[in-house]
Amino acid sequence: MVYMTRREDPYKKKPGLLTWIVRLVVLFVVVGGCLAATVLLYASWRGVASGGVRIEGGNPNLSAPERLYLQTQLALNAEALAAPAGSATVPVNFTINPGETAVSIANNLNAAGMLENPDLFITYAHFYGLDSQLEAGEFTLSPEWTIPELTLTLTKAIAREVELRFIEGWRLEEMANSLAVYEPAQIDADEFLAIAKRERPFDLSPYPFLASLPEGASLEGFLFPDTYTVPLDADAAYLIDRMLNNFDEKVTPAMRQAYGAQGLSLSEAVTLASIVQREAVLAEERPLIAGVFLNRLAQGMTLSADPTVQYAAGFDAATNSWWKVPLYVSDLEFDSPYNTYVYTGLPPGPIAAPSLSALQAVANPTPTEFIFFVADCESEIAGDHSFSVTFDEHLAKAQRCQ
Repeated sequence: MVYMTRREDPYKKKPGLLTWIVRLVVLFVVVGGCLAATVLLYASWRGVASGGVRIEGGNPNLSAPERLYLQTQLALNAEALAAPAGSATVPVNFTINPGETAVSIANNLNAAGMLENPDLFITYAHFYGLDSQLEAGEFTLSPEWTIPELTLTLTKAIAREVELRFIEGWRLEEMANSLAVYEPAQIDADEFLAIAKRERPFDLSPYPFLASLPEGASLEGFLFPDTYTVPLDADAAYLIDRMLNNFDEKVTPAMRQAYGAQGLSLSEAVTLASIVQREAVLAEERPLIAGVFLNRLAQGMTLSADPTVQYAAGFDAATNSWWKVPLYVSDLEFDSPYNTYVYTGLPPGPIAAPSLSALQAVANPTPTEFIFFVADCESEIAGDHSFSVTFDEHLAKAQRCQ
């Protein structure tokens, strides 16, 4: 019997150095992954068993290696994540300024005694994608909060300011009602109305344009309708100061000079502008309507403006409005100095807050021969008016719409 010895295949290629390196790398990755998974599972088990934080979910934009690394770090610190984050013993007022990074915020929290481990805070915030959602603002932080609670809280800033919107054509009571509904900042609606009606002391000396305001007259018409952003500690006096200064800024010296050219004082101009505001739905009609009213004043006619009657009548419970619609013949006969169907000239003061365009319309009225206007029921444009020179023409147009 012949025995043949086994020999290596001379044609079989031996593994090269690069192949061995690749094999070693794969081996290390597999072993490392197993060890990391083991550590992660053990740490997660410890966290759950001890009432700690379960690490799951996270930012979907993380790469696989980064996610594994962050999960491992958080799992190893499960107990720390479940404990109070800092050493403070009382609530802390904390501010995040615009543009601050998560690292800066973490360091400031550490300095305030609210965070002992800034790195863990940053790791947690980054894993869940909250590091880009930390908001600038004011916060009151509890010393009992954990890092997860602290991080989530810092994504919901308490506003430092509040925005208020006052509609053009509102009267003082409507402004006050808006404040009563929203209760913004420290602004009391009753105090606002009392100051505006001059029923409560308020120094008007900082506002020279009010020097000619009649004795006892309210601030109706001079509280400029606009959007205001006020701090959370703003009160009624602060708001009124802002509104008066806004009026002073918007009503330019050129406009005031133009009022004088029309034979109007500032108070009279604001009064006429408030009537124009309530009469003219379309801004482009305001200069023409202002021109009509100035013609009527020049001829000693009554203005016969429905909004002045509505203002005199006050709140209408039937319609739950300060502007009663419709008006009846008996309303037009209501005896009030504000009723411009009964009394000639301008009423004693403004009836609402005129817009800038209404104030500009009185400063630059359209020259016209028109004396009358009525809502144009035949127009396709809502709020459009038809204008007339003679009363007969005006009456014919009015009858067409009845």
